[in-house]
Amino acid sequence: MLDVRRLRLLRDLSRLGTIAAVAEAHAYTPSAVSQQLAALQREAGVPLLEKTGRGVALTPAAVALVGHTETVLAALERASASLAAARTPLSGTIRIGAFPTAVHTLLPAALVALARDHPALDLMVTELDPAAAPEALRERRLDVALLHDYDLAPVDPDPTLDSTPLLDETVYLAVPSSAATGSLADPVAGFRDAEWIMSAPGTLCHTVAVRACQAAGFSPRARHHVDDFAAVLTLVAAGQGVALVPELGAARPPDGVSLLPLTARRRTRIAYRRGAGDHPAVAACVAAIRTATADHYRESRLPAGADPESVFAKD
Repeated sequence: MLDVRRLRLLRDLSRLGTIAAVAEAHAYTPSAVSQQLAALQREAGVPLLEKTGRGVALTPAAVALVGHTETVLAALERASASLAAARTPLSGTIRIGAFPTAVHTLLPAALVALARDHPALDLMVTELDPAAAPEALRERRLDVALLHDYDLAPVDPDPTLDSTPLLDETVYLAVPSSAATGSLADPVAGFRDAEWIMSAPGTLCHTVAVRACQAAGFSPRARHHVDDFAAVLTLVAAGQGVALVPELGAARPPDGVSLLPLTARRRTRIAYRRGAGDHPAVAACVAAIRTATADHYRESRLPAGADPESVFAKD
């Protein structure tokens, strides 16, 4: 019988590439990971790893086994969901990960609703960049997470995760009102000589801003690096530069800021481990977040007369 924990290590080795990276992800020593993989190879009865210089590579048999591992892990998630559905009332810990703007705007109402409807649930929220959420889900540090990408920087679907759409937002160019020049065919190109307020290098938002400027034929001159959109808009109002801001982060711009709509879109999804969608706690979280999102857009003053139904994604 193949050990599921060892199969997870093999799966992560195929994804991360080195035993050292797998050890770091699981808080093991590299020696412990090597021993577990050696034990898995004995269980399998065929070679799973081969040396390549100072590292190792998966054999064809190991690659095939990784594919089966994803199916096995998804089946275990579905089995766990079935058992949880038989328990009442709904209880246990549910760990939710979200990017800062969603934590500020969408999650509070969702948490209130979940606490009201399922008081035995223990809710835990972690604020993190969406790029870090898939690994946190795989490692079971999160159960539900909000992920997003942009049409300017699409992210390939993760085969270890399932998800449901939540939002499809317009991206705006936020500029000082004094610098707004009316309707522009390409607002970004009109500010090629401006100083830019950008997210930290390495983040998805930073990549999107760079690509938007490059598509307009120039490289942005970054003056400030700020990740919080409320702070970004405050700096724009102070005349410190221009910035890209998605609709969720631009619902209440301060005085002195004009929002120029772009054709770019940001897409947000609610993600969870493959096979976990029917877990009652996960399903309750998804429903609460979707309801809170719809309510937020109905009640908020949206920029540029946006229609709430235009941003609330449907399956």
